[in-house]
Amino acid sequence: MLRNNLIYLSGFLLLISLFSFINIIYSYYFNLYLNLHSYLYSLIISLITGVAILFLRKNDHKISIFDKIFAVILGYLFLPFVISLPYYFSIYNISLIDSYFESISGFTSTGFTIFENIKHLDQSLILWRSTSQWIGGVYFLFSIILLIDIFDKNLKNSLTNFLSFNSSEFIKQLIKILILYVFLTFVIYIFLKIINFRDFDAFNFALTIISSGGFKPVNDLNLLLNKDYKVLVFSILILLSFFSIFFTYNVLFLKKNNLNFLTEDFYLLLYLLSIVFVFFVFLSNNDFLYLFFSIASSVSYIGFYLLDYETNYYFIYLILVIIGGSFFSTSSGLRFFKILTLVKFSLNELVTHTKPKQILQSKVFFDNNKIDYEVINKYFFTILVFVISLTLITSLISISGIDFSTSIKLGVLTIMNTVNSGLYGIENLNFFEMSVLTKSILIIFMIIGRVEFITIIILFKKYLFKN
Repeated sequence: MLRNNLIYLSGFLLLISLFSFINIIYSYYFNLYLNLHSYLYSLIISLITGVAILFLRKNDHKISIFDKIFAVILGYLFLPFVISLPYYFSIYNISLIDSYFESISGFTSTGFTIFENIKHLDQSLILWRSTSQWIGGVYFLFSIILLIDIFDKNLKNSLTNFLSFNSSEFIKQLIKILILYVFLTFVIYIFLKIINFRDFDAFNFALTIISSGGFKPVNDLNLLLNKDYKVLVFSILILLSFFSIFFTYNVLFLKKNNLNFLTEDFYLLLYLLSIVFVFFVFLSNNDFLYLFFSIASSVSYIGFYLLDYETNYYFIYLILVIIGGSFFSTSSGLRFFKILTLVKFSLNELVTHTKPKQILQSKVFFDNNKIDYEVINKYFFTILVFVISLTLITSLISISGIDFSTSIKLGVLTIMNTVNSGLYGIENLNFFEMSVLTKSILIIFMIIGRVEFITIIILFKKYLFKN
């Protein structure tokens, strides 16, 4: 079982070694020698460990769903440790807990940072922060495929027509994800170059946007988005991580009998247009373009922020963060399609009690899959676990010395892996000065937020309730 768990991580260790090597080449090319040695540690450890795992004795043990869950969680604990080495061995005298906090924040695409002034960092470390998000985004998408059997049939059908994944289908989907992920990263980079971002900023933001991350290569985004057309293009680009990673592929290779592949993204588009319409009618002013930017930033879980006047809307933006985007995107949240299905089911139940003879439609509109009770139970359970998790993290953060209002906002953003900013009224949090206890709490819940809530419960059930 151990080899089966580790073999999944070996590919990502080799990916980390590749980016470590790229950082070394980058540092040599631009004469950035101050932190050059720190990337050697991550390169050597990730390369040796990744290769060594490949030579472990093959285990014929059938991989259970519990093995897969354990492998995913192990990756979220160990891979950020390797990523934290360049922080720890850099010239900036960063403690181990701060290094691990920064790497977990990047790997989970959250964006909390201990660095107050990005200008004080050399470019190689800024690049390392961005690549940690990109790797984490790939890991998250791969983990969804690995744990696909946990989720309901509707979600699986939105990905493939196969009833189950054999090894060849599994590899096919992983390769498809990687190709699409790299392709969309390149597309984002090209468009950022078109709006006159310099190469370094365009590349870092491309890595951040596709992964729904919150790390920025600059302190003030307003300086880069100083024209309306730049704000508009940037807003559209960050929405790429709101929709499914397969959206582009499904549009290009759409077949008439596979329209259900686009169902979730279709509803997400209607949802987004509805939000924009409501903001335009009721909250619009001379800076509606910046409101659109804030909407896009919230629904895509990036959390970037431009203007100060919008702090009065933080509750609305938090609701957008909680609702969530596409299941097969790098965003987090409860997922809009799940909430829509629950609403449909609840309305059906109400009508059943008020008009027993009424014939009800047991499908979500434009979807061929029927709503069954097993799916509904999972969706309700997901929301219940979210409420429990939010209550728990809010209580723990409050106990650690942070006021309740900030605690509940920070709790939502932590579980939903969204960076703190003026959008949510907590822009000026200083994570560097937080206690070890508070950082440890945030680390745990950033990981819980990136792993589907139901997987944690399944793992606990395995070891706590044997029967």
